[in-house]
Amino acid sequence: MNYLAHAYLSFNNPEILLGNMISDFVKGKKKFEYPAIVQKGIALHRAIDEFTDNHETTKKAKRIFKTEYGLYAGAFIDIAYDYFLANDKNIFPSESLSDFSNFAYQKIQSQQQFFPEKFSPVFYYMQLHNWLYNYQFKEAIAKSFRGLAYRAAYIKDAAAAISIFENNIDELKNCYDAFFPSLKQFSFQKFCQLTTSSE
Repeated sequence: MNYLAHAYLSFNNPEILLGNMISDFVKGKKKFEYPAIVQKGIALHRAIDEFTDNHETTKKAKRIFKTEYGLYAGAFIDIAYDYFLANDKNIFPSESLSDFSNFAYQKIQSQQQFFPEKFSPVFYYMQLHNWLYNYQFKEAIAKSFRGLAYRAAYIKDAAAAISIFENNIDELKNCYDAFFPSLKQFSFQKFCQLTTSSE
């Protein structure tokens, strides 16, 4: 999953939120340098990613991008899912996406002493350009696709990904609708398990 989903699936716990957001920037034993509750956020992030990658609906969604993008198909699906989450009025009615985004930025910023070095510039641009809120717009998704293509070693550009997203948006929405409720249930169970454990 992408940033908005990981933020949302932190269930408003600031330390879990931080761990969930920085997880991809914390390698190996480095996670043990963080407070225990932040470590649990890192663990939650990784459990969410594993559940997502192994879910049959996500495997179906990946096939939409796989011919053109191979192993990077999952990364494009992660971004696409954030678009549908941002536009899910059952989760973010009216102005609540804006409120949630501001809450997330504030809680993450308040823990900046724990930022991994490579996360700091990412968070700076995330907040500056309001990524969490703007995932509801197709242009922001296109921009994220282009950013992914720029960082990836074997992707020439994102033009095809943008067209694939546009041309298959209904099928991708159906995949999101079939998948996200089970991810939310799994994530909440894992969150409760982690936050009630003394380990």
